[in-house]
Amino acid sequence: MPKNVVFIHGLWIHSSAWKPWQELFEQKGYATTAPGWPGDLETVEATRANPDGLNEQGISEICNHYADLISTFDEKPIVVGHSFGGLIAQELLANDLVAAAVAIDPAPVKGVKILPFAQLKSGLPVLGNPANRKKTVALDEKQFKYAFGNVLTDEESNALHAAWTIPGPGKPLFEDATANFVRHSPATVDTHTAVRGPLLLTSGTEDHTVPKEVTVAVAKLYADNTASVTEYHEYEGKGHSSLSTAAGMTWQATFWPGSSRKASAPAKAEPSVTSRRCRPQPRRRSR
Repeated sequence: MPKNVVFIHGLWIHSSAWKPWQELFEQKGYATTAPGWPGDLETVEATRANPDGLNEQGISEICNHYADLISTFDEKPIVVGHSFGGLIAQELLANDLVAAAVAIDPAPVKGVKILPFAQLKSGLPVLGNPANRKKTVALDEKQFKYAFGNVLTDEESNALHAAWTIPGPGKPLFEDATANFVRHSPATVDTHTAVRGPLLLTSGTEDHTVPKEVTVAVAKLYADNTASVTEYHEYEGKGHSSLSTAAGMTWQATFWPGSSRKASAPAKAEPSVTSRRCRPQPRRRSR
């Protein structure tokens, strides 16, 4: 069982929001790390003050950033990703770069064809202006309340907004929104044939940003992959803020990859030099 856990945050949330999770997992004997996206700075305040490094950071750039970090480990780690971090976690797993993955309220992979109104409304602060593709966008308290804090009180939602939110790049959201119309979309994940470690997909029933129907649709894409283990778990009454709340950690004891509920992961194999990066865009195939 791997003892290294890498946490990957999603859009609009700083990596320091993982600190309570890291403390919990370290108490359980795991070594943890929560690197930011390329362009993130060390603190929430610093990133808010200078978010330009996040401009035009897309899914491939983010995934390759984590692939490069993970390639320095002595063994494949487990990854836990939230929202867009959950999409990245699935890409890393499908490329056999990690031992197992948990995708919490994950952004949809290519192939998901439903678009609930709540998801569309949550993305409108970015998608409502095509110019946002090349820059970062911050959520105000009202927008955050709808997208993340809809099951929280105003005071609770505003406190999370003040503590953890940062501007997020628009590019990943535009890439994901158009994935089904782009042949070589960076949101493509091999759900059907990849031989990989176990994957846990989770969703809150009240999530607006990634409604449960979307995560259920993702899980169905994996249904014909009999070579690998995929499980789905739903949390009643939970929204997209699960990363930032203590309640969001309650799945750990029962649903953690490698527990007695899981099938064993495939035997570990050292990744080759060419496999240490996520699925590249066509223009990068000469790397």
